[in-house]
Amino acid sequence: MAIRTTCAYCGVGCGISGVPNGDRSVEIKGDAAHPANRGRLCSKGTHLGETVSLEGRLLHPMIGNARAGWDKALGLVARRFSEAIARHGPDSVAFYVSGQLLTEDYYVANKLMKGFIGSANIDTNSRLCMSSAVAGYIRAFGEDVVPAQYEDLEQADLVVLVGSNAAWCHPVLYQRIQAARATRGTKLVVIDPRRTETCEDADLHLALRPGSDVALMNGLLAHCRRAGLVDEAFLAASVDVPEGFWEALEQGGDLWSTARVCDVAPADLKRFFELFAAHPRTVTLFSQGVNQSIRGTDQVSAILNVHLATGRIGKPGAAPFSITGQPNAMGGREVGGLASTLAAHMDFSPENVARVARFWGTQTVAAKPGLKAVDLFRAVRDGRIKALWIMATNPAVSMPDAGTVREALGTCPFVVVSDCIAETDTSAFAHVRLPAAGWGEKDGTVTNSERRISRQRALFACPGEARPDWWIVAEVAARMGWKSTFRYARPADIYREHARLSTYQNGGTRLFDIGRHAAIGNHAYDEMEPWCWGGTPFTDGRFPTPNGRARMIAVSQIELQPPLPKWPMTLNTGRYRDQWHTMTRTGLSPRLAQHRQEPLVELHPADCAALGLADGDLARVATAQGESVFRVRSVDTQRRGEAFVPIHWTDRQSTGGRAGLLPRPLVDPHSGQPGFKSTPARVERLVAAWRGFLVARSVPEGINVLYATRVRLPQGWLVEFAGEGDVMAFAKSLLPRGERIEVTDAARGSARIAILNGGRLMAAFFAARDGGLPDRAWLIAQLGTGEAPSSVELLAGRPATPPPDRGAIVCACFDVGLKTIAAAIADQALTSVEAVGAALAAGTNCGSCRPAIRRLIGEAQARAHG
Repeated sequence: MAIRTTCAYCGVGCGISGVPNGDRSVEIKGDAAHPANRGRLCSKGTHLGETVSLEGRLLHPMIGNARAGWDKALGLVARRFSEAIARHGPDSVAFYVSGQLLTEDYYVANKLMKGFIGSANIDTNSRLCMSSAVAGYIRAFGEDVVPAQYEDLEQADLVVLVGSNAAWCHPVLYQRIQAARATRGTKLVVIDPRRTETCEDADLHLALRPGSDVALMNGLLAHCRRAGLVDEAFLAASVDVPEGFWEALEQGGDLWSTARVCDVAPADLKRFFELFAAHPRTVTLFSQGVNQSIRGTDQVSAILNVHLATGRIGKPGAAPFSITGQPNAMGGREVGGLASTLAAHMDFSPENVARVARFWGTQTVAAKPGLKAVDLFRAVRDGRIKALWIMATNPAVSMPDAGTVREALGTCPFVVVSDCIAETDTSAFAHVRLPAAGWGEKDGTVTNSERRISRQRALFACPGEARPDWWIVAEVAARMGWKSTFRYARPADIYREHARLSTYQNGGTRLFDIGRHAAIGNHAYDEMEPWCWGGTPFTDGRFPTPNGRARMIAVSQIELQPPLPKWPMTLNTGRYRDQWHTMTRTGLSPRLAQHRQEPLVELHPADCAALGLADGDLARVATAQGESVFRVRSVDTQRRGEAFVPIHWTDRQSTGGRAGLLPRPLVDPHSGQPGFKSTPARVERLVAAWRGFLVARSVPEGINVLYATRVRLPQGWLVEFAGEGDVMAFAKSLLPRGERIEVTDAARGSARIAILNGGRLMAAFFAARDGGLPDRAWLIAQLGTGEAPSSVELLAGRPATPPPDRGAIVCACFDVGLKTIAAAIADQALTSVEAVGAALAAGTNCGSCRPAIRRLIGEAQARAHG
């Protein structure tokens, strides 16, 4: 029987229909009845079934490296936290939690820390992705309210994507935008320093200089005022404008000055201004490119100012819309999972502290904000935090200046990690590891980017001794002395309490009010359909501020500094289409591994030429914080002087690609969100003595070489590597025992070795100092055959009759390669993405590969006419 649940990945919040089988496999489909996705899934969601095995799972409590019972492990956690609080006060302990938690998990953790321990030192990895949007909304509206729903994207005449590669990062939502373009003629503007796949279908792409968003939006607003587009009646009735706002805006707000600061062509800027002026029904959709900045809150405010001043808010198809990165970042915001909020959208005002204390029945409610993520780990390193509990996240990889975070974890007297994965870069520092439920086992609710609450239902029972996060936290709370207050039998008990708190003495002062579910029954909770709280906000022109009026915030563009001689490049970090966070889940999927098999540093061809780099070389990317090795990709989609690297690779997958080591630990002064998008950097060519690859059914942990990265295969692993020293000694450290066939050439420094067992291929090792290496695809396929091919074919790395070369995988949903698509376009004269889909199925599921397919069609047409 199909079970309706929600996806484990981004903030779109797609519904999933899962049919579990007895062998812990599950058939995954999109839930056609869920309003967020209407049956569509992206490549990651489509392949969730490949990630639900028990491989790598933490299934039992661990104290150090020894298995322990739950009672002993929980007792130790409670005792160590209680001792730290007794000796050093409540601010000597902290929780660092995650948008991977369900709302019920978040609620219990926040209640324990802020309500009973009495400290607000609970922050979340959502601090890293959307806290500037939170701060911006609160400054403007008085409350963290996203004033839009997905239907607004389909009702808009213009969608402006700012700092969002939605085609890759929110592909289902992006396809809804594209559908609106096809049916309504909606215009699309993309504002991003990189020309990403999202730009392929845009009417206009502004490749602005990183950090110039305030200048751009202030220039747009100045243009709107000069063009008579300011809604004076709306401002008079509903918005407070600070004195001197308009005069300050005009300083440097002309078209030419704005174009110069943003480093865009004045003609392109003028076209953007004209598109905005011509389409009052505008949605500005913004994401990490805006938020992940040390000026993130001001950049958000600049966007909100434009919408407030032109009255493009509280109307169908008109809104400033922050799209979140994690499946339950919004749920964490609702319960107070950020250190800067108390609970249920309440701040730390004395009346709110007293109100929450009455509701929870405690006298120890935290009276002030706690430490935000970067400051929290600084406090750990400084010795101010004596006990730290990390839940469902991997800060040793994901935090900026991750090397310093590791130092902090290594010196902390007591570290607890709750996770479903046994070994992560973070859990290596844990004194206690607690086995948490993973996706497919969790039961509770999540809230997506449009404020839609959905049920996440379990597909499987919890394996081994794994338990839900809310249960683990409640059990620790009971052992710390608060048993009666944390007596929950099921997630519905927590959800009801959360709903009651949202409406408790609210009286309409906060829009977040889910009191309709304060007495929801267990069956009704189990059967809950997705629903949005808050309706359509601000349609009446009233805002949850003391005077009921929104507030425009005067923000100005800071002077952008030229590149530093020692650090001449600007480093940007971000996501890949088919991977998620630190790959503890997506890294288990062979299909998802094919799109980008290695961590790449993307550089403009002119920069590559200046640095002596070619496509496929290795490069060391260095900043003042650290360095790591990446494979070079030369692309004209990058601006000159800028580099892009992905965030996903960890020590578990690679000796290089560690993006978290590189960004500065500088944060926005209002939100505390780190700036991941513009770190001064240096890129240098890295020369290895030899390079090669290994295809094997299993590979050892901790490969010690200059560069190595592991890629998941259906029957094993692919390891790409480059090294110094004796290549044969390195081969010996990797290869399993078995029948060995080989050919070596000492003069050329090459080695080709195959290991067989019972006639089956177990491993194939290829390395060379000079000369080429064979294609990996055919050798990979031999791992899945019952009998190995001939020795000659194995050592050649290809069959006697070579199969067609599919090329790099473009469509992960249907496993279709670039060369297959290009050949079909040429041979069948295909001229549309739909025609390619009809021929090959590529692009017909999640649609995230459609921009790439469209680009291939364009290239073929250009060749035909050139």
